[in-house]
Amino acid sequence: MADEAGTQADGQRQFICGVIEGFYGRPWTTEQRKDLFRKLKSMGLGSSPSYMYAPKDDYKHRAYWRELYTVEEADHLSSLIAAAKEAGITFYYALSPGLDMTYSSPKEIATLKRKLDQVSQFGCEAYALLFDDIESELSKADKEVFQTFANAHVSVTNEIYSHLGSPKFLFCPTQYCASRAVPTVQESEYLNTLGSKLNNEIDILWTGDKVISKTISLESIREITEVLRRPPCIWDNLHANDYDQKRVFLGPYSGRSPELIPHLRGVMTNPNCEFYGNFVAIHSLAFWSRCKMDSKVNSSLSADIKLETENEDDLPTEFLSKNVYHPRVALKNAITEWLPEFFMKKEAWGPITKPQPQVQMVMPIIPIIPSINTCMSLTTTTTTSTSSRTVPEVNTTQLQALADVCVVTSSLTPISNPVMNSLVSPTKVITNDEIINPIPTTAASNIELPKKIPISVVPVPIMETKSVEASVEVDLDNAAFNDNEIETKNDSTKERLEVEVDLEDKHEAVASLIVDAMLDDASLSPMSGGVNEPMECSSSIASQVSPREEEITKLVADDILMESVNDVHSMHVESGTSSPISNAEMREENEAQSDRIIENNITVGERITVDDLGLLCDLFYLPFEHGSRGLKLLIEFNWLKANANVILQDRSVAGGNDGIKATKPEVSEWNHRCEQFDELCGAVVKLLIKIANCENKEICHELYSYVWDISGALSLLNCYVKWLALGHFPQNTSSYTEGSYTWFSKGWKEAFMSGDQEPWVFRGGLIADLQRLMPVDSGNDLFVYKLPEQPTANYYLLRPYCNSDEQNVNDVCTRLYLQWQKEVDGGNPIQFPLPGNVANIVADGLIGGHLTLSPQLCIVAYDENNSIIGYSCAALDVNIFRRNLDLCWFTELREKYPKDLCSQEGDEEVMQLVTSFVDKIHGISGNLALEQCPIEVSGSFPAVLISGTLREAEGRDSGITKRMLTVLLAALRANGCFGAHVCVPEQDVGQVNFYSRIGFVDVYREEASKCIYMGRRF
Repeated sequence: MADEAGTQADGQRQFICGVIEGFYGRPWTTEQRKDLFRKLKSMGLGSSPSYMYAPKDDYKHRAYWRELYTVEEADHLSSLIAAAKEAGITFYYALSPGLDMTYSSPKEIATLKRKLDQVSQFGCEAYALLFDDIESELSKADKEVFQTFANAHVSVTNEIYSHLGSPKFLFCPTQYCASRAVPTVQESEYLNTLGSKLNNEIDILWTGDKVISKTISLESIREITEVLRRPPCIWDNLHANDYDQKRVFLGPYSGRSPELIPHLRGVMTNPNCEFYGNFVAIHSLAFWSRCKMDSKVNSSLSADIKLETENEDDLPTEFLSKNVYHPRVALKNAITEWLPEFFMKKEAWGPITKPQPQVQMVMPIIPIIPSINTCMSLTTTTTTSTSSRTVPEVNTTQLQALADVCVVTSSLTPISNPVMNSLVSPTKVITNDEIINPIPTTAASNIELPKKIPISVVPVPIMETKSVEASVEVDLDNAAFNDNEIETKNDSTKERLEVEVDLEDKHEAVASLIVDAMLDDASLSPMSGGVNEPMECSSSIASQVSPREEEITKLVADDILMESVNDVHSMHVESGTSSPISNAEMREENEAQSDRIIENNITVGERITVDDLGLLCDLFYLPFEHGSRGLKLLIEFNWLKANANVILQDRSVAGGNDGIKATKPEVSEWNHRCEQFDELCGAVVKLLIKIANCENKEICHELYSYVWDISGALSLLNCYVKWLALGHFPQNTSSYTEGSYTWFSKGWKEAFMSGDQEPWVFRGGLIADLQRLMPVDSGNDLFVYKLPEQPTANYYLLRPYCNSDEQNVNDVCTRLYLQWQKEVDGGNPIQFPLPGNVANIVADGLIGGHLTLSPQLCIVAYDENNSIIGYSCAALDVNIFRRNLDLCWFTELREKYPKDLCSQEGDEEVMQLVTSFVDKIHGISGNLALEQCPIEVSGSFPAVLISGTLREAEGRDSGITKRMLTVLLAALRANGCFGAHVCVPEQDVGQVNFYSRIGFVDVYREEASKCIYMGRRF
């Protein structure tokens, strides 16, 4: 067995295998940890299944490591340790004191001992000290005692190890991977000092060649073993996702041969922030730990690649041996055992929130030299040498294009993730708005704490980042990036403010906002800031954004803040002042609603299946590779877009004869693959609905947002393909739509899959790769969506407009206009529908011309009942469109609505409304709308556009209008147009706000007509 091999290779030691809760963001709850212990026991992770308690943002693990646990916290921690023992799991209690510890201070050492002594009284028998992601420079006091940084770590760790009676002990060095070793692994003074002076019974953690290593080779393990003078214990970040809110990793453990096991002290995975998203990661690791051989030993590389990407079900018989590990076999086994968890009835309440922290960043040009550990990072780490890095050959333009979609810049700064406390409730995590320091009540009250303790933020290597102070007043016009800090409060203040707030979700949309802002050359080098790491930029990012971009950013940020005002609760966050009655009522209401959903919507055919989970895992596979069906989505859309010209050629030959069209094989192939793509997109929507309806609401809350996000991206692509099928684009459309760098650009996927870069360089994963295929290079703010607050089976889809939609679109337009008018006039609302003879006068005046003269550039959104809930219409050239309106459309309307039109059925408000439109149609009121469009507008924004979405639909899905607009802008771009505008009355605040929210900015004000022209480029 694998564990026997590990024991033989390392004397009396057992092979450590298990889970590290070592990520940034919302920690797991007490009950989730106990559930983990039960799973670890049942899965069989070698002879020493283990769990390390090391949540970076938990209150007293890192930022306030000196503080002793309260009675309540002690009860929960004791129960955790007892539960681990009962399940046969080794419980490692870890502390991260390196942020502000004075290693030479006897008081600091005494405090550290006191803290660990307290934990030992809870029954803990295994410990870890973590010195990752800290300054490698010794303080002035420490320099007088220790020659090097490593000597300080060795001294403290050896003393603590001896004080605790030589227990099981793990140590995480500051240089924890080959890319962080200075200058190299073999020449690192730090690592060599650890190897020679750290007690040999202490196991040392190591992440591999990178922070997140695609592969770990036997050669690299032998190298670090020689330096450390002991085999390492792998801290594996393969499934860690705390650096990217768009990615969760549901693929199997891979890239590590089981033949490594005899050469290691152990392997512990630091997985996804989402507890219920880790079943595959842990189950496949357990399978791996029981194997002795990698499947690739007995198969050719080409056959294995085929197995991975094409026919994963027909596995060669040698891969089915219990001693041979193959990732796809492990995935299939894990999915089968994961499925029953979806049918366990569990409740969750509160809105959906992301557990990962927020970060603000700007992507510089290569060379890409990671200098911050994103999975285990706070502020700074050791300075790394560029000479020991291998930079892949990807040109700077490609990486900048990647940055435009993957990376966030904004003049609005998100509030950093707060420190949390997961030890005061079995089922919830307390989020403290301000951590009040209760040290005076402890024996460590005489220890002098620093005035400012930084709160952890997930920084991204090579990306300039800044975070704001914990309490911030945001000025959207002049938002600056300030150092993130929390000031310790007066010692007399002991009461912690426990609030039901999830600051991460509040600014999630801002953290996904993209504008094209680049750093100047001087700021690109990791060394350009003197002793500062790249995240500690000295200038405001706002100063690096053009005025127009800044205005767009401000408008979208305004929208995000407005949409997020009430989104302040977290699923696992408990308020210290909330009413128990209100919480109980909330639970009862959600339980009743859940019961109704299950009773009304779930049939046997609608329950989630093994194939559904296989699709889910393919969509969210691993950091350096997409699953087979994820790749198929990319490939099929790219093929359909690249070969759409066959539709034009076929129409020109067939002249509209369907019989001739069917005989052309290339057209048949295009249509067939279009149908297949539609089916695959439909399968993802069905998966979304099944997850929304699954009985286990805890799983639903954790995974729904990811599937919702990718469903939104696919709705764009699928609608665009359906629009291409109509053939309303020129032959040279590819010259307009191939401007952006995508998965299929030269060197792009090779760089992604190589593992030479850390995966946070490619933020967004498959979702971003799909979005990049839409030809809207400068429309990246369109991909900023506010998450739905609750999982819902009601999902809006998109398609091109057809003639049968006319009345439905008219109704939407009329209803929306009446709502806007009520806001402008402030009077009595006009009831919908309008009287029969003028029922469509509003729609005829606003969108009728688009539907009649330019129906090929109209996109509609519809619900599960195929009812239209929104529209986006455009015309390529505003001046030609206005001329045609006057000559054709308005001529017809003047006959339909004569000057003496009188609505005998309507009241006074209706009469005023009708009169205003009749005057506009006949030009009585001096309306100049049909005159030539101002050159200031038509020169840069030649297309004219109108869009609208029902209020109730926007309330359920605030991103639906942006998705419609994205497809419409892509259609305009396919026709060679790169700018569009809208014209709205300046007194119509509702319309102005509506278009501002979807990225339009003021470009011209026409005094005569009192109209505002708002435009955007794409």
